[in-house]
Amino acid sequence: MSNQIKLRGIYQNLKSTSFKKPIALIVIALLLVSLASLWGSREENNWNNIESGATIVSKEVPKVALLSIAKAASPDKTKNEVTVYNQNLALVKEYRTMDLSSGNNIIKYVDVASQIDPTSVMFRDPKSQNTVVVEQNYEYDLVSSDKLLDKYLDKEITVTSDNESFTGKLLSRSGGITLQTQKGVVVLNNVKKIEYPDSAGLLTKPTLIWQIYTDSSGSREVETTYLTGGMNWKANYIATIDQSDSKANIKGWVTIENNAGTAYPDAKLKLVAGDINRVEVPQYYYDKGIAAATSIPAPMGAPPGFTQEGLFEYHLYTLQRPTTLNNNEIKQISLLSADDVPAKKEYSYDGARDGEKVKVTLNITNSEENGLGMPLPKGVVRAYKADSDGQLQFLGEDSIDHTPKDEKLRINVGNAFDIVGKRTVTDREGMGSYGVRESYSIELKNHKTEDVKIIVTEHLYGNWQVTKASEQYKKKDANTIEFEVNVPKDGSKTITYTAEIRY
Repeated sequence: MSNQIKLRGIYQNLKSTSFKKPIALIVIALLLVSLASLWGSREENNWNNIESGATIVSKEVPKVALLSIAKAASPDKTKNEVTVYNQNLALVKEYRTMDLSSGNNIIKYVDVASQIDPTSVMFRDPKSQNTVVVEQNYEYDLVSSDKLLDKYLDKEITVTSDNESFTGKLLSRSGGITLQTQKGVVVLNNVKKIEYPDSAGLLTKPTLIWQIYTDSSGSREVETTYLTGGMNWKANYIATIDQSDSKANIKGWVTIENNAGTAYPDAKLKLVAGDINRVEVPQYYYDKGIAAATSIPAPMGAPPGFTQEGLFEYHLYTLQRPTTLNNNEIKQISLLSADDVPAKKEYSYDGARDGEKVKVTLNITNSEENGLGMPLPKGVVRAYKADSDGQLQFLGEDSIDHTPKDEKLRINVGNAFDIVGKRTVTDREGMGSYGVRESYSIELKNHKTEDVKIIVTEHLYGNWQVTKASEQYKKKDANTIEFEVNVPKDGSKTITYTAEIRY
């Protein structure tokens, strides 16, 4: 409006002069039109560059520096890289194209994860080291019916109840909608519709508001990295046991769960196996010294699978093809496949802890000779075996921890049905104030049609010494001994021993 007043004043001053020649009037008219056009064009440019990817969030120009209009495209999610940790954590790296002007730019950065840790955000402009985020606001006041009512307390809204509309100032929303109308105060309970003038500044998505400074104008692709909760992964294994219980076909899967609040289509997926240390404000440290990746065997003709490499003191699994991680989705991807892996079935009895139950364990060595030999992420192993009809039946499951190569997997499948044990303290004799002498009897009964070998575990505490035993034993550690005995089919075996325990 002030510009219009100035233009009108110029025109009046020129009219009052003796400048009456036609050519002079034409020059004056052209001058006025040019000034008006320039002013209108500037105003239009200032307000017409509002986009969902990068939006001017304030129409006021900061006094401290010139604010340039910034424009950014929607995120290019086909270039996303998502690294998921098995601790409800993910590292997201994404790319967006921005039109930045020299000076300060205000950017509205939407479509981020709803569980983002705003303190972990990192910004990089590959074209200019002098492009920096000087200020960041994280706005997460999302629109909802309750929040809209809270925002419009003491403001005018329109409420429809029982096919009648009321317009007035919202006084309260507790126990119904209370309005101050021109006819008085109205309390409405059977509310069918509420109309608001606008969204009261509430957001539909969590949003980062950036003030970005750059010393160079132009379009460039920028990289943004942040940590978010709501994403997790774990490994699942299927072990199919052969009829002799001596070999297993092992299939490995990774299960990724995305509850981060946004989708990542066609993302490059990486998984970190290991127990990272986290504090209240997590930090990410990028290590350039990464060992060469090794391929994980996959079935012939199958799509590219994972490669594995060392990362600091952890292991990194990288999927060799893009995959889509939708929000609120559980996805499974094949990790490994190995056939005819040697397996050893083992019976063990710990009478002091398990009563009469005899455990059945599958022992597998994670070695290259056995068709494995890769670091196995922690997860659940489920065992199956085919019945006489050739149909797979579930035998049991157990969880394993992160297992390096050449280490043993001990999978507790369940308890033996046809083998039982009984542990009895047969004698106890005090040794004055020094300790006690105790005798034990351990009876093992085998109702199977073949002989079995059973490992019997006993726990001794204090300063102990076995003074007499019916079978040879091994000292496993300071408090544990083990007997390894053969029990004949449809027969039994009894172990006896005496120990002196001094305090």
